[in-house]
Amino acid sequence: MYQFTALVTLLAILFYFFTCARVAKARGTYGVKLPAISGHPDFERVFRVQMNTLEWLPIFLPSLWLFAIYVGDQVAAAIGLLWIVGRIVYMIGYTQATERRSPGFFIQALACAILLFGAFGTIAWRLVHA
Repeated sequence: MYQFTALVTLLAILFYFFTCARVAKARGTYGVKLPAISGHPDFERVFRVQMNTLEWLPIFLPSLWLFAIYVGDQVAAAIGLLWIVGRIVYMIGYTQATERRSPGFFIQALACAILLFGAFGTIAWRLVHA
């Protein structure tokens, strides 16, 4: 079973839900009415955190699960938690100032790359050595 990976998946989805709620709140705070996605710079940074998280989820989630299946549940979950931490650091930095988003982006991109290439490498290894 993949309990740890399942838990991290749920945490990632909860984090995304949290970013959605922050956008809804920021719309009211900064007076950005639907369907607008621009206006106040502070709103735009909150919105970009949500959208960037959404853009990374289709890369992260399959990589997380393939890594869990082919490498290991606990290791995948630990790297998945690192991805979530990176997203949180990204969110905090980006909402303060655009130029402060890089450390969090690097952390989450590195975690995702490890998951993606770790799964790919393990699958390729098994195919060659089957």
